[in-house]
Amino acid sequence: MNLLEVKNLKVHFPVKAGLFSRVHETVKAVDDVSFSIAPGETVGLVGESGCGKTTLGRAIVRLVKPTAGEIFLEGENLLQMSGATLRARCRKFQMIFQDPYGSLNPRMTVEQIVGEALDIHKLTDSKSARQKRISELLKSVGLDPIYAQRYPHEFSGGQRQRIGIARALAVEPKLIICDEPVSALDVSVQAQIINLLRDLQQQHGIAYLFIAHDLAVVEHISHRVLVMYLGKIVEAAEAKSLIRDPQHPYTQALISAVPEVDPETKRKRIVLPGDVPSPIHPPSGCPFHPRCPIAQLPKCKDEFPELREVKKGTFAACHFAGTKI
Repeated sequence: MNLLEVKNLKVHFPVKAGLFSRVHETVKAVDDVSFSIAPGETVGLVGESGCGKTTLGRAIVRLVKPTAGEIFLEGENLLQMSGATLRARCRKFQMIFQDPYGSLNPRMTVEQIVGEALDIHKLTDSKSARQKRISELLKSVGLDPIYAQRYPHEFSGGQRQRIGIARALAVEPKLIICDEPVSALDVSVQAQIINLLRDLQQQHGIAYLFIAHDLAVVEHISHRVLVMYLGKIVEAAEAKSLIRDPQHPYTQALISAVPEVDPETKRKRIVLPGDVPSPIHPPSGCPFHPRCPIAQLPKCKDEFPELREVKKGTFAACHFAGTKI
C-alpha cells in the first residue's frame, strides 16, 4: 500500500477586487494533480518558479486549504479530518522549509524549537527524558547537544537547516515534505544536507517529497521525479530514465539547461519562446502549447493531453510525447 496518495488535487486562490472585494478571477495554482509515494521512497518535484510546487507541498500538510481532491495518508483521507483528529495525524508528516532562518523562531532556543513538538504531542514523560531526546535528535543531524541553549542567529545557514530537520524528526514522521531545503545554501553545504537526508531515510525509512528546481540535486536524491508546469504534472518517471530520455518537450528544455560537468559533453540548449502563461488565464488545450517547439495546431490548442504511459514506467501529458526537439 502506498504511504501517500494524492487524487485530483486542486488549489485555487480567488482574486478579489472592487469596493466589496468580489471574486473576479481565480488563480489555479494546483490544477487536478494526482500521484503517490511509497514508504521509504523519495519523489522529486521540479518545475519553474510559480508552477505550483510549494503550494502543492503546503496543501499536503494542510498549511493551505485545498479547493478539491483527496489526500490519503496510510489510507486515511486527511481532508476529512479536523481538530484533534488531524493534530494526531500530523505526527505522520512534517515539512522542511526553504528558508532555514525564516522558519525558526528567533526568540526560541534550539532546545525550545526542537522540544516544542515533543511537548505538543506529549512524547516524553519527564524533563530528563525530554532533554535526552533533544540531544539524540541534535546528534542525529550532526549538531553538538551543547548548542541546545543557543538561538538561531548564532548558527550558519547549513546548521539552521539541520535544526529544522531535527525539529521535523522529533515526532518520528513517515513522510517529510522538503520544500527546496538546499536552494538557499552554499553548494558544499548542499551536498552535506542531501547526504544527511539520505542517511536519515536509510536509518528511519522516511519517505520524502523533495521539491526543487535543480535537476542535478533531484536526480541525486530521488527515486522518481514529477515535472510540473502551470499547476499540472506533465511528466512522471524514474529519476535516471527521466534525465536520460525525457519524453515531454518541457522536460527536454529543463534538462538542456542543466550545466555539464564534462566540457567534452555537448548538449543542445533548448530556449523556449515567451513566458510562462498566467495561471489565472491558462491556455486552452495543452497548457504548454504556446511555448512548445513541436506543437501542432489545432490539435494541441484544442485538445487537452491526459497523463498517459508512453513507455514502461514513464508517463507524459503530451500528444506527441517522445518527439525530440
